[in-house]
Amino acid sequence: MEILVRAHSGLRYVVLALLVAAIFVAFSKWQQKDDGSKDVKLYTFAMISTHIQLLIGLVLYVWSPKVNFSMLKETVYRFYTVEHLTGMIIAIALITIGRVRSRKAVAENKHKTVFLFYVAGLILIFASIPWPFRANLGGGWY
Repeated sequence: MEILVRAHSGLRYVVLALLVAAIFVAFSKWQQKDDGSKDVKLYTFAMISTHIQLLIGLVLYVWSPKVNFSMLKETVYRFYTVEHLTGMIIAIALITIGRVRSRKAVAENKHKTVFLFYVAGLILIFASIPWPFRANLGGGWY
């Protein structure tokens, strides 16, 4: 269990770095009016990393003592049982939808689509991470 928690916590930085990099590339190519003829693999790697993170998170969700439906009035249990899971699933869905739509979009809209959906997903991810500065959620930097 501890190995999965550490992997899930550490992989968050890989996911965030890939998403930020993909957002910068998408914005840059969108502003340069790139024709979108060459696929950017970074978009796919960012999406895949979020899916791997989701799989690890779902395993932790099943086994974690912080997930407790009978104690939802307490902040920590409500966060891990409902808020974290819901925010992350919506964020990953947005990222996946953005990637799929970008592959089907006309050339001039590919990078704009990735940019908009990945930014929305990244904002939700940042809001759903149990950062150490968030009141009593028990999260750490690693």
